Amino acid sequence: MKRVLFALFVLLSALTGMAQADNNAKRVHRIVFQLSTDDTLAQKALMKQLNNITTVAPGTKIEVVCHGPGLGMLITGKTIVQEKIRQMKDKGVDFVACEFSMSERKVTKEQIIPEAGFVKAGIIEIVTRQEEGWSYIKSGF
Repeated sequence: MKRVLFALFVLLSALTGMAQADNNAKRVHRIVFQLSTDDTLAQKALMKQLNNITTVAPGTKIEVVCHGPGLGMLITGKTIVQEKIRQMKDKGVDFVACEFSMSERKVTKEQIIPEAGFVKAGIIEIVTRQEEGWSYIKSGF
């Protein structure tokens, strides 16, 4: 009887593990990244992280919110990662510029790379995504 109960316990444990693995495989991750630094090393590191995520979990929904000094990553002629942004955009990653930061820095929409979208306020966008259940990652060092 003990052997039967033990075998049943092992079987149930295995089935539970398989169900959890199957559930994780079906899960669509949603991640909002905050970029508030003009540090080009941080921007390159972010591109590498995005590539890793989209490679390992291709269905992941990702939004990168650039505000404050981080806005520089999205400015035409200033960004050093525009080609990487294009590649990530092709994989479904969204990049958005904070209009409040743009106003403070006197940056027009025409100066922002065409791969980017816009939000009224970067922090409010991040908070909204978190309230919707998105995971939050602060980008940089």
